[in-house]
Amino acid sequence: MSTRDPDAAVEKAEKMSVLGKTAAAGAQVSAQVGAGVGAGVGKVGEILKEQRLASRLSLRQLADLAGVSNPYLSQIERGLRKPSAEVLNQLAKALRISAEQLYVHAGLMSPDSAAISSTSVEAAVLSDTRLNPSQRQTLLEIHASFIAVNRHVDTARKGD
Repeated sequence: MSTRDPDAAVEKAEKMSVLGKTAAAGAQVSAQVGAGVGAGVGKVGEILKEQRLASRLSLRQLADLAGVSNPYLSQIERGLRKPSAEVLNQLAKALRISAEQLYVHAGLMSPDSAAISSTSVEAAVLSDTRLNPSQRQTLLEIHASFIAVNRHVDTARKGD
C-alpha cells in the first residue's frame, strides 16, 4: 500500500486553486477584449445593413455589386467578420456612401483624420440616431448632389 504525504496533497490543492483563479481571470480579460473588438465590427455591420436596407438592396444584390460572397457579407453585417479596407471600399462604392466613415467605424481610421473632416456632414448624418436609414440615405444623396453641382459650377468658372 502506498502512503500519501498530506503536505503534498495540500500543496497540490493550493497550486490547482491558483491555476484555476489565473485561468478564470484570463478568460474574463479575454472576454472583455473580445467584446471590445466585436463591438467595433458590429457597428460596421449595423451601418452596412442600414445602408443596404435604405438602398433597397438584398444581401445577394449588394454582395454582387461589391464583388464579395453572400456568406461573407452576412457575417460582416452580423459582426462576425472584420472586413478589410478594400472590402469596405467596395461596399461603400456599391452603397454610394463614404468609405472613410466605414473605415472609422471599422477602426481602420481615426475619426480625427483630415480625410474625415471634409465629410463631416456625412459623419453627422450617419451617426444621427434620430433618423431612420431611409432618411439618412436621402440626406446623403442630397448632400452629394449639391457637392456635384458646385463642383460643376466651379469647373465652369475656372474655364472662363
